[in-house]
Amino acid sequence: MMPDPIWGKTSGGETCATFITPRHMTLDKGGWPERREVPVATVDDYHRGWALRYLREAEVGLAAARETPSMAPKLVLDAMRKAQAAVYYSLGEPYFVEAVVQRAMRENSVIGDPVLRCLVEIGRTVQLAASTPGRDLEAAIRSANNLIRTASDIVKLFTGEGLAD
Repeated sequence: MMPDPIWGKTSGGETCATFITPRHMTLDKGGWPERREVPVATVDDYHRGWALRYLREAEVGLAAARETPSMAPKLVLDAMRKAQAAVYYSLGEPYFVEAVVQRAMRENSVIGDPVLRCLVEIGRTVQLAASTPGRDLEAAIRSANNLIRTASDIVKLFTGEGLAD
């Protein structure tokens, strides 16, 4: 269900509707929501480079896990950790991001900040995969694939670049 739109005019004089959602949307000429990317923050070239490198390595590692069942548990866990590292690098200095996430995970309290809640969920997913290696390989591969896609979306949001869909 779409929220109620806020009607306005574009710079070209066309009537458009803006929805208050996590992703700002306007209606195109056909009346369908049109997705616009809204840059949230900028990341320096060093952190962008590492985020994209870890993201690519995670995708390659997951592909290798699918093709090499004997090494799959280790490759899946490595892919998940690299996706997590990609997210951390896209947010700034990974050492500090990890410290905040680890503290939030230890406290086990309700997390109000949606970004931190997402980071904690990623951390718990990686911890679960590390604590149960080799169990239900297909589920682990699906979980890693979801984590890599989520990491790609986060990296793309903060760097403007991500994995090809």
